[in-house]
Amino acid sequence: MFRKAQGIGLFVWSCWKLNLAGAMEFRLSFLMTAGMMMVNNAVWILFWGLYFQKFQVVNGWTLQDVMMMWAVSSGGFGLSAVFFGNAYRIASLVAAGQLDIYLSQPKPVLLHVLVSRMSISAIGDILFALLIYFFFGDLTWAGMGKFALALLIAMVIFMFFVVIFQSLAFFIGNAEGIGQQVFNGMLAFSTYPTGIFKGAGKLILFTIVPAGFISYMPIGLLRSVEPLFLFQALGVALLLAAGGTAFFYYGLKRYSSGNMMGLRM
Repeated sequence: MFRKAQGIGLFVWSCWKLNLAGAMEFRLSFLMTAGMMMVNNAVWILFWGLYFQKFQVVNGWTLQDVMMMWAVSSGGFGLSAVFFGNAYRIASLVAAGQLDIYLSQPKPVLLHVLVSRMSISAIGDILFALLIYFFFGDLTWAGMGKFALALLIAMVIFMFFVVIFQSLAFFIGNAEGIGQQVFNGMLAFSTYPTGIFKGAGKLILFTIVPAGFISYMPIGLLRSVEPLFLFQALGVALLLAAGGTAFFYYGLKRYSSGNMMGLRM
C-alpha cells in the first residue's frame, strides 16, 4: 500500500514538472499570460480600494477582509487550475472521446486526467494571491498557517464542484457550456462579501453554489477562527471531493470510446 501511494505521488510530481517545463519553453508567452491575469485581478482591487475610501465598512467587512477574500478566492482557484487544470476540461474530453489515453494507463483515471494539464494564466492568480496576502495578511506563523488552510479548502471546493458539473457530459453529451457557466457563477460569488446577501440569496451561497464557504474565509477563519464555520467548510470540501469522485466514476461507466490512439507517460 505504501509503495503504491509512493508510486502515485511520484507520478503526480512528474506530471507537474513536465507541465511546468512545457510552459517555460515559451517564457515570454508565460510571463505575459500570467502577468495579464494579475493585472485583471488588480483592476478589481482598485475598484474595492476606491469604494472603501468612501465607505469604511460593508456590513462588518473591512478593506482588509475584502482583500483577503480576493486572496483566498484567486489563490484557491489558481491552485486548482495550475495543479489540476484538466478539471475544467473534462466535458470537452468526454464529448470528444479523448479519455481513451487515460483508460489505457494503470494510474487512477480521475487523478491522471486532473494532473495532465496546467493553466498558465492561473499561475498569475496564485502570485496575485500571495502578493495581496503579503500586503494585507497576518504574516505570523499562525496567520500563514490559517491562510494555507483557507487556500486548500478553497482549492478543493472549486475543483470538485467543477468536476461534478463537467461530468454531466457523460449523461447529456456536450456539457461544456453549462460547466463554464456554473464555474463563472461560482467564481463571481466567491469574490463578494457574504454580508451583502440576505435570505434566499445567502442560503444558495452556502448550499447550491457553495461559494459562501470561500468568500467567508476572511471572517470565519482568517480574522478569528469560528469552529462551526471551519467544521462546515471542511465538511463541504470533503463531501464535494467524495461526491465529485464518485459521480465521475459513475459517469465513466457510460463513456463511449473515441477509438483514439495516443501515448502518455
